[in-house]
Amino acid sequence: MSHTLGIRQAQKQKTRQAFLDAALALLEEQSLSSLGLREVTRAVGVAPTAFYRHFRSTADLGIALVDEALGSLHPMVRTTVSTTGDSEERITRAIELIAHHVDAYPAHVRFIARERHGGVQPVREAIRDQLARFAEEVKAELVKDAEAAGWNDDDLLMLAHLYVDQMLITASLFLEALEAPEAERERVTQLATRQLRLISIGRSHWLD
Repeated sequence: MSHTLGIRQAQKQKTRQAFLDAALALLEEQSLSSLGLREVTRAVGVAPTAFYRHFRSTADLGIALVDEALGSLHPMVRTTVSTTGDSEERITRAIELIAHHVDAYPAHVRFIARERHGGVQPVREAIRDQLARFAEEVKAELVKDAEAAGWNDDDLLMLAHLYVDQMLITASLFLEALEAPEAERERVTQLATRQLRLISIGRSHWLD
């Protein structure tokens, strides 16, 4: 009996992932608010009623995509602001990590960039909540840095949000340059480096 249940659970998870993959592919060219349930089930090759065994609505599907796109990024986000190395090394490491992630998961990055301010409120809220978690984790890393001495919690959290927002901006820039010549990607790298340097300079003089 347990073996049969295990097979059923594996098949259910496989079908659920098929819905996520199909939706992500369809969202390459449209927003979640315009995505039809029948479009997704047609792409998966199942009856529309099968959708409701896995998701309550397309908004629920969108929240699951947010979890898939952002949930695994927490270790990377912490690494981008790690106290290891000097300021330039940290900046270089952060930009390389972001660029590699965009290369590996462009559809996820595009989905988050579009839906962060999209028309589906529960998905906007799910993205906001994940980004708030990122900011708290970045803040926990910033506290370890000697430069954080004298900073209050509110200012550290503000700085953490600034870093998270800059990571999203940088990811969007690399996404736009995904199919561009190498010279354009280098331009994005240089711009992102200058922007992070500006944040770093402001950070070092905040308590002056």
